[in-house]
Amino acid sequence: MRDEIILKAEKILLQRGGVTVLDIPELAVRRGGILALIGPNGAGKSTLLLMLAGLLHPQRGRIYFQQNPVESRADFHTLRRQVSVVFQEPLLLNSAVFENVALGLKFRGLSRDAVKERVRQALDYFGIRHLEQRSAGTLSGGEAKRVSLARAFAILPKVILLDEAFNALDPPSREGIIQDLQKTLEETKTTAVLALHDREETLRLAQEVCVLHDGKILQAGPTAEIFHHPASEFVAQFVGTETILPGVIQHCVNGNVTVVVNGRRIEAVGEGGIGQKVYCCLRPENVTISRSETAKTSARNSFEARVVDVIRQGYVNKLVLDCGFPLVAYITLSSCEDLDIAPNAVVLASFKATAVHLLRRLD
Repeated sequence: MRDEIILKAEKILLQRGGVTVLDIPELAVRRGGILALIGPNGAGKSTLLLMLAGLLHPQRGRIYFQQNPVESRADFHTLRRQVSVVFQEPLLLNSAVFENVALGLKFRGLSRDAVKERVRQALDYFGIRHLEQRSAGTLSGGEAKRVSLARAFAILPKVILLDEAFNALDPPSREGIIQDLQKTLEETKTTAVLALHDREETLRLAQEVCVLHDGKILQAGPTAEIFHHPASEFVAQFVGTETILPGVIQHCVNGNVTVVVNGRRIEAVGEGGIGQKVYCCLRPENVTISRSETAKTSARNSFEARVVDVIRQGYVNKLVLDCGFPLVAYITLSSCEDLDIAPNAVVLASFKATAVHLLRRLD
């Protein structure tokens, strides 16, 4: 069942004012999975969500729901009844929380007892049973978002679509809601498609990722593949590959490659012909920092580096290094302090050959 396609967009084209907004050959959503749509502002994420929900019709192409094409008015009605959408803004009625969560159930004609049971179950999913009689107008941003999610899950949807659902929330509220959403998706086995901006949220929530840009899919696949084996320089930059180095393959034997970058040799795992132009892509979390060349490491790449800058990023510091080529590394705050790392300090930067992802250069 996990590999069954529950929702699919095929040969989708949407234009506005002669400008292509979406051009999607195919996008498949697997039953019970969590798919993240990521990309810059204006990439088409929200538009694609609206189309998957049946709220926006393509000029060309089709949406399939549970293997059936969605074509007639009745088809779209069926789709909308079984898909929930949570927008960036909560869009709550000026009434009690209970009434807001019950709205979709009442439209479906459920009995009073059934409505009460479903609403309270949904409120419990997001820890807001105690708010059921509160007016929606008195809620905090985090509470309003929880009510929106509870309303979406109350109808027991086959698919839930979330558009930047965690935006504008303070860190504690965001963390709590993400935890409750993860638990609810796992418990209910609900399929989810999430438009996201945050890389950490994408890594944490999604099993599959689709990278959009200018209405087109640049790459789609398992989350680990997208983040560690990006298909283009743009995708690499967008998913947080902060070191992208142009080089030329000098040597290649049995899948082991030597790339010359600014006169330095970088060992990588991959294939390519001698003289081929490539990019060496490296994520910052895959670089190890020490203060002594005598430090023991199994990494095939070790370079003496000067610290150009130390940038605080939440619970880690980002080190900008000069190894004869630019390199970015993450280091914990405590390690940075223990190693007395500051601008102009000299360190040893190491990374494994398997951590280097090669992309072919087209220049």
